[in-house]
Amino acid sequence: MPAALRTMPMPYGAHPGRLARAALALVALSLGLSGCATRSADVLPVAVNPADFLGWDCDRIADELDRVQQRAAERAYTVDERAANNIIALGLGVTIFWPALVALRTNGPDAEALALLKGRDEALRGAARDRACPPPDSQLSASRTAALPLALGERLVYEERSGPRAPAVEWALRLTALRRGDLEYRSEGPRAPPGAPAVGALRLPAGVPDGVWNQTPLGNVTASPNGALQWPRLLRADLDLGGVTAGDILVSGDPAARSRVRGQVVAVGPQTVAGRRFDVAVVELFGDAQRGEVSTRLDGVIVIDRSSGLLLRLDLRSALPEFTLQRRLIRVEPAAP
Repeated sequence: MPAALRTMPMPYGAHPGRLARAALALVALSLGLSGCATRSADVLPVAVNPADFLGWDCDRIADELDRVQQRAAERAYTVDERAANNIIALGLGVTIFWPALVALRTNGPDAEALALLKGRDEALRGAARDRACPPPDSQLSASRTAALPLALGERLVYEERSGPRAPAVEWALRLTALRRGDLEYRSEGPRAPPGAPAVGALRLPAGVPDGVWNQTPLGNVTASPNGALQWPRLLRADLDLGGVTAGDILVSGDPAARSRVRGQVVAVGPQTVAGRRFDVAVVELFGDAQRGEVSTRLDGVIVIDRSSGLLLRLDLRSALPEFTLQRRLIRVEPAAP
């Protein structure tokens, strides 16, 4: 691991996957001990003074509302998944409807977190009314766009192998839209890397068909062409060192293929990848891949930029070919003039 990354301390002889599983077991135990009694939408908001936002312009207020809404959506998904309700599994985007949480029941830390978020949401909306702010534009604000490590029209070139001994091919994602709720790309390729010997007709690796890809600012892939891997709820906000997460990795258009994975952040920090500076989070993954009645173990790692959600690396290992690949960002090409 490069020296600039902060990594988790590890006892001599310990395996990172076992440490991650132990940490997740403790989290699961603590969650299992909490009861369920209070409707989340009935939780009274913790009052936040709109004066806290004095001096904020409309763009900054809208950006903070996005952040609060995303945190509330994450909390709602966590509660819903724990209860196995599947009430909101297909709902909630960047903007959530607070009364939609009425079907969930929660208390303890979940209720406290929702109360704080609900209070901050109401205070921000009050500040927006006081400033007569217009409804937020669907496009990403200028300040957030300027903070991204990539620009509209740029081409992210990946090297991909469908297995450890498979030939490498290159393909690309071109950034085509910057919206408040997602970044949109269009895949292009594949082609042989420069200087690579001819290997016959190139076959598109599993998971990278041509088409439109949508990725949230957290790095979750929510829409992709049929045959492509996506992970709509795997990554969370605040991927800090030692943090844990969980979600599904799916094959778009193939309901029989699904991998349930958990992850732990094992390293964070600034890194230069493909000539760009990123705020990296390295998440070790482990779980089970399934196709119909067939189930097998899966492990790997996903590396993203925390400021944009941009995928820098994805390694998956499984007995199922759909969940076996090595993907690396190798360069960023400028937008066409």
